[in-house]
Amino acid sequence: MSTPTKKRLTTSAMIASFADADQRTAPAPFGHALAAAAERDQRIVGLTADLGKYTDMHVFAEAHPDRYFQMGMAEQLLFGTAAGMAEVGLVPFASTYSVFASRRAYDFLCLDIAEPNLNVNIVGGLPGLTTGYGPSHQATEDIAIFRGMPNLTIVDPCDSVDIEQALPQLAASQGPTYLRLLRGKVPTVLDEYDHTFQLGKASVLRGGNDVVFVSSGLMTMRALQAAEDLAAHNVDVAVVHSPTIKPFDTETVLAEAAGDRLVVTLENHTVVGGLFETLAAELVKAGRGTRVAPISLPDEFLDAGALPTLHERYGLARNTIVDRVLTELG
Repeated sequence: MSTPTKKRLTTSAMIASFADADQRTAPAPFGHALAAAAERDQRIVGLTADLGKYTDMHVFAEAHPDRYFQMGMAEQLLFGTAAGMAEVGLVPFASTYSVFASRRAYDFLCLDIAEPNLNVNIVGGLPGLTTGYGPSHQATEDIAIFRGMPNLTIVDPCDSVDIEQALPQLAASQGPTYLRLLRGKVPTVLDEYDHTFQLGKASVLRGGNDVVFVSSGLMTMRALQAAEDLAAHNVDVAVVHSPTIKPFDTETVLAEAAGDRLVVTLENHTVVGGLFETLAAELVKAGRGTRVAPISLPDEFLDAGALPTLHERYGLARNTIVDRVLTELG
């Protein structure tokens, strides 16, 4: 009697998607956008540290094999080489996991790239809680690490639309950038809203009289979903999407956060050093006494497991956002 063939898994906790089962998605938007940009700009090159498949850089490699550089498991070498390429006029996009970019190769990014203000674009995969592999791969504190670095622009895109529109702007930016990569099958959300990505700018996706959500990254998708659910509770929610964390669009965000509405920040990042503290600091500098409630990851090392379970456990899920807002409103 033959033994039944075990079905081969096509994904893992490492590269699991955070998209809902019935959600529209785009495959590898970063890889395709980079390949398209390279058709228009011969200076663009792609590098990775043994993670081409897992940062969607393989799409670029297939389209432009002569402009693709596999550096092996050596993140410091990856950034040093990218710096050298930028010095001679190329426009490098260097991909690795966010944990390795922020924890392992910080000094090379700081002194080789940021200090001389070179046009090197760091692409960090698995930002925040987008993998179930535990603290070794969950870059929950990457923004906190990078916010204090002079010259570095930090972008936390919501979806495939943000990524596709951001990429040519990152290539054209004169200094270094850090993109929190969403890879694989990435949700397509913002095409239904009056939003066009502009580097350094936030956008108001919907108005609301009771609560103001200020969100970044994948949490803008969750903010929009929660806003719909809260309408059933007669809570009218505005959503402000801030895909650029640094430089922060203080003018747009503070204008929307004016008045006596509850302000809630939503981010796929630890409560320390990210969007919440960025907005809170700007409010203090403006002399505002606005109360801000953070929806973010806790200041702790997170568990391993399935993403839906972890998002609910740590408060990033649609239903937990709704419950938190209703509690805050009393």
